[in-house]
Amino acid sequence: MKEIIPVPLIDATIAVPGSKSLTQRALIAAALADGRSTLLDPLTSEDTDYTSTALGQMGIRVHKENAPATDSWQVEGQGGRIASPSKTIFLGNNGTATRFLTSVAALGVGLFTIDGEERMRERPIGPLMEALQGWGVDIRSVTGNGCPPLHIMSRGLKGGATILPEGKSSQYLSSLLLVAPYAARPATLRVQGEVLSKPYVLMTLSVMADFGIEVECTQDLTHFAIPQGCYRAMTYQIEGDASNASYFWAAAAITAGRVTVSNVPVPSLQGDAGLVPLLARMGCEVSRQGQGITVQGRPRLEGITVDMGDMPDVVPTLAVVAAFAHGPTTIKNISHLRIKECDRLHAVVTELTRMGAQVEEGSDQMIIHGDGGSRLHGALIDTYKDHRMAMSFAVAGLRVPGVQISDEKCVAKSFPDFWERFSWLSGKNNGELSF
Repeated sequence: MKEIIPVPLIDATIAVPGSKSLTQRALIAAALADGRSTLLDPLTSEDTDYTSTALGQMGIRVHKENAPATDSWQVEGQGGRIASPSKTIFLGNNGTATRFLTSVAALGVGLFTIDGEERMRERPIGPLMEALQGWGVDIRSVTGNGCPPLHIMSRGLKGGATILPEGKSSQYLSSLLLVAPYAARPATLRVQGEVLSKPYVLMTLSVMADFGIEVECTQDLTHFAIPQGCYRAMTYQIEGDASNASYFWAAAAITAGRVTVSNVPVPSLQGDAGLVPLLARMGCEVSRQGQGITVQGRPRLEGITVDMGDMPDVVPTLAVVAAFAHGPTTIKNISHLRIKECDRLHAVVTELTRMGAQVEEGSDQMIIHGDGGSRLHGALIDTYKDHRMAMSFAVAGLRVPGVQISDEKCVAKSFPDFWERFSWLSGKNNGELSF
């Protein structure tokens, strides 16, 4: 359990670790490239460790250098050749890796078994399985519920046309795109229904282009033509994680303080950087500082109405800020939060209510009736083993005495040093705070 101590004044400049989303995409592209790639400033965390370990089981070596003067990984790409592992590939509750590596496994020859923790066995992967079957992949859910564990009898991708039956998780789509250049025939892909979290798909396309594969697609991201080819080995710079930066920007917003996150650039490849203009709509002052972004909070924040279909990972952050605003904040189009590390929509509503906030839960939205935070009080926050629940509700404790975070070590999934960096908001460290 971690108790958060309120901070009367925040004025800090912080560098966050590398983007988890970019690290995992770059790892896959580098693993499939022909030759050695270097990833600069990748994220070292529980999730990325699962990904790199699994790639090692598939015959791709990842050499990690994390010294004071060096923060880089060397990835020995095998040109699309994937070895059959000797044992089950276990991926914890890493949804991104489970979906990405399912498609990578399809490039191999032999039996691949992919499994995870209890929660991962509840997270759907059926639409991805259907699309891979359209490319000739023999894949099944062991329990028949469309979730891991998975058995894949791999013989490579045939390519041609396939359909992804839904775009509810952008990870399905990104997974297919990343491996499609290695199909036996040029691959096309059509998505049925709305594509949610579009910035993550655009991020995938950007990483693929940087590694040498240009994909043709429609503006609505529902039709794709992927050329055959091989990613080129390269040196790839990973920008700071905007999702993890969100907690520090939110800290500035609710305390009327100032925080600069120095390594999330403008523009950013990450859709979650879109939280910053939302904070501006609520009343914060936003500016660009070098390669980073500064948020200056104001004594009064106003509620807003916003569609967060493209930014699901920062919904908990925004919801916490909204509890300190005046008037209602309506966060719409977020039903896909229910298939994250926990049912985040219900979890956020439950824990804000536990703190005294007035919150309404709908099937795909929440409404936070803010009153400037006057009704809020301390509480023991259940994190549901979800890193984003722990970090977002820690922000509330900067204003409200008595906020305690249970299972605080769950932040290791994406931000192992979060509590150390977060404590520096009190001003105990002089100068820039960085990894």
